[in-house]
Amino acid sequence: MIIEYNGSIFCAAGFRAVTIRAEADRISAGMARVTKVTLINGEVPGYGMSRTGARRQEYNGHNVAQREIGARKRISSCTIIEEVTA
Repeated sequence: MIIEYNGSIFCAAGFRAVTIRAEADRISAGMARVTKVTLINGEVPGYGMSRTGARRQEYNGHNVAQREIGARKRISSCTIIEEVTA
């Protein structure tokens, strides 16, 4: 399944909210485990990402994506973009 949820990143300006879109596997009726992060704020994860274009808002998108892999997310707090049934 593909889910979208709110997360946070740390940059020079402090903690900032981002929207993360990820592929996840359902592990129970109400929980999912993230397997791959596809987008952070609508962009593919990269090294010099910035929320607004300012240097003080820059963060490492690869680090954020690696940190999210394996995270357990409550499905009720996520937006399901695509449900894949096998």
